[in-house]
Amino acid sequence: AGFRYAGDFCRICRAPKIFSAKSRAYAPLPGQRTLFLCAVRLDMTNIPISVQGYKKLEEELARLKSERPAIIQAIKEAREEGDLRENAGYDAARERQGMAEARIKYIESRLALYQVVDLDKLSGDKVIFGSTVEVEDVDSGESRSFTILGPDEADPGKGSISFLSPVGQALLGKEEGDEVTVDIPRGRVTYEVISISFNGSKVLA
Repeated sequence: AGFRYAGDFCRICRAPKIFSAKSRAYAPLPGQRTLFLCAVRLDMTNIPISVQGYKKLEEELARLKSERPAIIQAIKEAREEGDLRENAGYDAARERQGMAEARIKYIESRLALYQVVDLDKLSGDKVIFGSTVEVEDVDSGESRSFTILGPDEADPGKGSISFLSPVGQALLGKEEGDEVTVDIPRGRVTYEVISISFNGSKVLA
């Protein structure tokens, strides 16, 4: 109850895409091992994002819109100072306005494309959005851990990468024991998937 079939299947794991009316997010059915998240449509019309990531962007959008009156007022006051050709205050205010409006436009264009996902409900044995993957460099034996997230919430400094990155794309749909070869800045590397885990929303901490 509370779930409905959304009429689509994953191209890799063939799991049905399920929508939870209760949480307003995509999640697997009880007993379902995988979710429609181990492949991403190339036309980018269906972009997975965590519940927390979506909320964060909504809050940023609201904040940016609330700042519009202050920016407009700053531009007005700078105009009143006279010659705009050598008016640093005017230039700074217009630059701030341009950056804010560009960000507003970007967020608004993305919100309609997001597939909101509850990370705490994910599980499975394949690499999908929200999973944490431990890999080993086949040549050097070096181990690394990656959490697969979306382009608007991935933070390489904290160990998360976008599913659109070369490594992220190579790992999607893989299982423990699989090997992937990918080109990274330091050259071509082959990783073996050592383990796949699902740590829920803790990966965003």
